[in-house]
Amino acid sequence: MAELLTGTHRSGSASHTAHERISVRGARENNLRSVDLDIPKRQLTVFTGVSGSGKSSLVFGTIAAESRRLINETYDAFIQGFMPSMPRPDVDSLHGLTAAIIIDQERMSPNPRSTVGTVTDVNSMLRTLYSRFAQPRIDSPQAYSFNIASASGAGTLTKADGTEHAAGFSVTGGMCLQCQGRGQVHDVDISELVDESKSLNDGAITIPGYKAGGWSVRFYSDSGFFDPDKPISDYSVQERHDLFYREPAKVKIGGANMTFQGLVPSVKKTFLSKDRDGMQPHIRAFVDRAVAFTQCPDCQGTRLSQQALASRIAGKNIAELCAMQISDLIDWIENLDDAAGLGSATPLLRAVTDILRNFTAIGLGYLSLERSSGTLSGGEAQRVKMIRHLGSSLTDVTYVFDEPTVGLHPHDVARMNDLLLKLRDKGNTVLVVEHDPDVMAIADHVVDIGPAAGSHGGEVVYRGDFARLRSSGTLTGDHLETRQPIKAQPRTASGTISIRGATTHNLRNVDVDIPRGVLVAVSGVAGSGKSSLIHGSLAAREGVVAVDQTPIKGSRRSNPATYTGLLEPIRKAFAKANGVKPALFSANSEGACPNCNGAGVIYQDLGIVSGVSTTCEECHGKRFQAAVLDYTLGTLNIAEVLGMPVDRALEFFSGTGTGGPEVSLPAASKILTRLRDVGLGYLTLGQPLSTLSGGERQRLKLAIEIGADSEVLILDEPTAGLHMADTQRLISMLERLVEAGRTVIVIEHNLDVIAQSDWVIDIGPGAGHDGGQVVFSGTPADLLSASRSLTGLHLSRHQ
Repeated sequence: MAELLTGTHRSGSASHTAHERISVRGARENNLRSVDLDIPKRQLTVFTGVSGSGKSSLVFGTIAAESRRLINETYDAFIQGFMPSMPRPDVDSLHGLTAAIIIDQERMSPNPRSTVGTVTDVNSMLRTLYSRFAQPRIDSPQAYSFNIASASGAGTLTKADGTEHAAGFSVTGGMCLQCQGRGQVHDVDISELVDESKSLNDGAITIPGYKAGGWSVRFYSDSGFFDPDKPISDYSVQERHDLFYREPAKVKIGGANMTFQGLVPSVKKTFLSKDRDGMQPHIRAFVDRAVAFTQCPDCQGTRLSQQALASRIAGKNIAELCAMQISDLIDWIENLDDAAGLGSATPLLRAVTDILRNFTAIGLGYLSLERSSGTLSGGEAQRVKMIRHLGSSLTDVTYVFDEPTVGLHPHDVARMNDLLLKLRDKGNTVLVVEHDPDVMAIADHVVDIGPAAGSHGGEVVYRGDFARLRSSGTLTGDHLETRQPIKAQPRTASGTISIRGATTHNLRNVDVDIPRGVLVAVSGVAGSGKSSLIHGSLAAREGVVAVDQTPIKGSRRSNPATYTGLLEPIRKAFAKANGVKPALFSANSEGACPNCNGAGVIYQDLGIVSGVSTTCEECHGKRFQAAVLDYTLGTLNIAEVLGMPVDRALEFFSGTGTGGPEVSLPAASKILTRLRDVGLGYLTLGQPLSTLSGGERQRLKLAIEIGADSEVLILDEPTAGLHMADTQRLISMLERLVEAGRTVIVIEHNLDVIAQSDWVIDIGPGAGHDGGQVVFSGTPADLLSASRSLTGLHLSRHQ
């Protein structure tokens, strides 16, 4: 094994060397097996390994988490009281830490008021520019902000000594009052909120989360305004008004003073405060049915007041600048002449263009500043976060990246590598969790975690340079030279799915025929229009199921068994075998340990000091009452079943394993087979989702969606977060889906997936307004000679 740092040093030399590395001893977070590791500072270190091996547990859960915790402890007790409590990672010692800046793939806030311009502070600079130099000049920078409404007031101010004097205030904001700065107005269809043939007690309210007998419905049925057993269709005019439109008012409900409001204002407050694209799928489906969105007639979607829109520089108002593609905005600023009267604004314009150039350098020049931040993919969001740091003067900090090449076309990876090296060359420590060999190749050091995933991982199996990784004998090293060949005999289509005149976002009236019954790869550089074409024109059709990039959430109480629905048939099987209720076999219901409420741990909140979690002494972490564990299915109790890995559980419930024929459970076997097929055979059924890696969560979601009864399946970058070995397993699974008679459409950058597809549709040639066209449609073999296709160029180099 090649060592990162070797040898011993004495006296002052040893002390100096200790400050030149991050020293990790005894890291045991999640599946890590008491890892000891020295990481050199001011170097670029790439952490690799199969999905679920423990990379993120080491880099994010241990090193970055402890750095942030220590920084928080530098604040005084009062300030810490307002900050989230961060527990100490499970590690013996960590030395040599510097301030960590984490740039992960978490999607940005779905707040509809948050845009690319606001999160990068470009909008603030433009507002300052317009407040100083635009004509007609109206007021301070807030006069150009769609988040601030104009307001004024006047009255009498009474001082403590009883004297009075006139007082008033006036604020000039830029918000369009018609749409409240959202750019859209909406109308709620009340027929989608209730089933008028039913009463409140019978489940008349059809809004997600409103269940008969639940508190959300009792809020209405116990209000005293309605007869809860009367059908909605029989309500009087006043009752209908109270149910649907009553404005918030205090009423007594259940003996307590509560704020009552009608369903329409409740829906607006609960569901429409978030951007549509940031909603959960079932909430988004409800909103699409119940709410009609139209462009605001007053501001024409710009979000700004007429006063702000009338203020211009060189003929452009601030909304027109924000609507431009960023690469075009740079050109506009650079071509401003002296007639614009901006001579004294040169420092401000230089600061704006420096940030905008960072967008183009990172491959995001196709975005516009008005783009809602909640609509960015995980990869786009991560790169937008990088914008803040590219021009930073900070040095000797630790930058931590989570797969920065996710969502990047091979053409853009080289630019990302340049940016990582630029951060390193400023004297920073750069830690990157990555699966892409092109990123590994530029690393000063590579740390490979393995040898496999889950309980079979958690060890450092290699540390050294990239060259020697190839002969290390690890899974990563073995797959560096593995290339999927171009499919020799692509399948013949059984028909076509036609798309005509697609114009979503940057698409240019696209006409394309997608073959049926085959594996179709839709490729192109980031921002070319791939997702706009497939999700915008195909995903909503009948018989089509789309698996998007929305990450799954996970708490300690949720696990693979609960998330996939696997626990339901298992609970029923236990109940039937023992003649008791299924609820006993849920740690979130009647069977929960009363001491820890089914959590398996006792959490003690220590105020400003980090909280402490200890294993429950009564259930010993099993989460169930002792009496429940006396019931068995075959030879195992419910805790033992949830402690089995997927592979063993599949054998158990197939009726051929240790459980015997009496525990044959086809419903469970079907779900377990899909989990195994996506490469999650090592996961235990009861493992908390909060401990899963991003790649594991992606595959867990995929395992559910591929079980949907649909003719056409759309997968959006299913290789995101997957190791090279896992990608090969995914390709095999896609092939089986097609062999079963389904049409599988994959939006993908991975060249191995593209090479093994039956048909490729390449969108481009560039991004933004330079894309939006079908530059190639045909077999992977023909793509190699497509002169206009960047994908074809990189595919030929990949072979």
